[in-house]
Amino acid sequence: MGGAPYLHTLISEVPSVASAGYYADIVAGHARRRDVSELGLRLTQLADSGTDTADLLATSRALLDDTGTGAEWAPPIPLGTGRHLPAFPAHVLPGWVADMVRAVAEFTQTPVDLAGSIALAALSTAAGGRAEVEVRGSWREPTNLFTVVVLPPGSRKSAVFAAITGPLLAAESALVERTKPAIVEAELAARVAGKAADKAAHAAANADASARDTLLAEASAAAMQAEAVTVPSLPQLVADDVTSEAAAQLLADQGGRLAVLSPEGGIFATIAGRYSGTPNLEVFLKGHAGDMMRVGRLSRESQHVAKPALTLGLAVQPDVLRDIASMPGFRGLGLLARILFALPENTVGFRRIGADPVPADVAEAYRDNLGALVLTLAGWTDPAVLPLTEDANARVLDIERAVEPRLAPGGAWGHVVDWGSKYTGAVVRMAGLIHLAEHLRDGWGKPVEAETIDRAAQLGDYYAAHALAAFDDMGADQATRNARHVLAWIERTGSTTFTKRDLYRATKSATIRAVADLEPALAVLDAHGYLRQIDPPARPRTGGRPPSPTFLVNPDVHRPAATVHPIRDARRTA
Repeated sequence: MGGAPYLHTLISEVPSVASAGYYADIVAGHARRRDVSELGLRLTQLADSGTDTADLLATSRALLDDTGTGAEWAPPIPLGTGRHLPAFPAHVLPGWVADMVRAVAEFTQTPVDLAGSIALAALSTAAGGRAEVEVRGSWREPTNLFTVVVLPPGSRKSAVFAAITGPLLAAESALVERTKPAIVEAELAARVAGKAADKAAHAAANADASARDTLLAEASAAAMQAEAVTVPSLPQLVADDVTSEAAAQLLADQGGRLAVLSPEGGIFATIAGRYSGTPNLEVFLKGHAGDMMRVGRLSRESQHVAKPALTLGLAVQPDVLRDIASMPGFRGLGLLARILFALPENTVGFRRIGADPVPADVAEAYRDNLGALVLTLAGWTDPAVLPLTEDANARVLDIERAVEPRLAPGGAWGHVVDWGSKYTGAVVRMAGLIHLAEHLRDGWGKPVEAETIDRAAQLGDYYAAHALAAFDDMGADQATRNARHVLAWIERTGSTTFTKRDLYRATKSATIRAVADLEPALAVLDAHGYLRQIDPPARPRTGGRPPSPTFLVNPDVHRPAATVHPIRDARRTA
């Protein structure tokens, strides 16, 4: 081999400046064949979609015409910020919690974000008001959280709540049984003291002048003794849709601790004044911060709750998220700033049928450990103080330094300064919960390690990304919300071509009641480069209704780096 024939072969088969045009024609030919191949796939998909025959024929002609134009696609512009949302980092939770979270998510075929966020609320219910994390010796954070998960109807929220919060109700029943003897004893003591006070008052009222002063003093002492007898309330850890006034009274009765846990969002309408007509946010604002709260009572003098610890764990529908943005005071007074939002992807339509149930040993460990945490901390009247190690304090300082520039005007969190200002505190609170759940028997006697802060910071990163998306959704207009709804349908179905008529049939809802309602949403998606309309075909001469407008989808929509609400490949093939 070699010589002139070999040299000739190299010259003829290796691209050069002289042969550039030849090879460019080859590449262009391959591109045209690829376009034709993609056109065939689009037409096949359209035919399989059940679209009208007239629309199918008209669209086919329009697609053929469009293929010859060579129009290129630019990368789509994201609809708002924070849409590439991370998955819930269940691995940072203590093992017995993480195992339960994953198992419940698998069995119910729900996002792990739902079980994970409610599990944090469950830990908050157990430890809230009974422990504080001490940062650098002078800053103390309570360990109660507000978590809100946003999912559409039919997402099995109630099933997840039942599995995750069930052990709390069992622990509550155990506390009731433990407290009943003390209640009976106190009630008897109150009756005896009351009768003694009545008897002393009667004696003083009927005494002659010489003995009246002495008997009045005895009657006063007896009355004060009767008043001093306190009958404990039956323990209650969890409430559902309670008014602000009822929540305040429960906090007073329960030693400053209460959790509002619900797979619905009705509590927000109640707070906003559904029954009273006047918003009352004080108990939720002070209950999160641990600020002293005065509770008025009709039959007795007002009570003071020195350090209220209110937990909130909810799962709401997207409409509720948009509603609360307009409720008076929710943003301005700081309620929304206290919430850890989670906006997981919707798994409905991609759930695996016959998923494995929660293993018995996983459920048993979760029930026993969560119950033990509740019962162990229930008797604490003053909260345990959990100091940080030196390295852990340094980690918190690092977080504060990273957060501060984001809060500046024009910074990444400049538009959510209210939420971002509470970020570091939320990380510290979650670190306290992880610490107590990791050290069930002696966590209150150990400092919080730097590694625990690092794990909580991963949760913080997750909730920060989701908070940006939540505030973006709350501020979005209807056209943008409908555009996201349409885009989610495109991603779920893998559509590359569709008609407006077919889109309406698939996406009609409370906000898309007519085909005309799609116009603003399609305009938004067109402006952001997610799709474009094909030149409309000529109206048929034979009469009948005109063909429905046809749209092409930017191929980048179906590539993970460009999706807005990605549906994972595992969900597509499950």
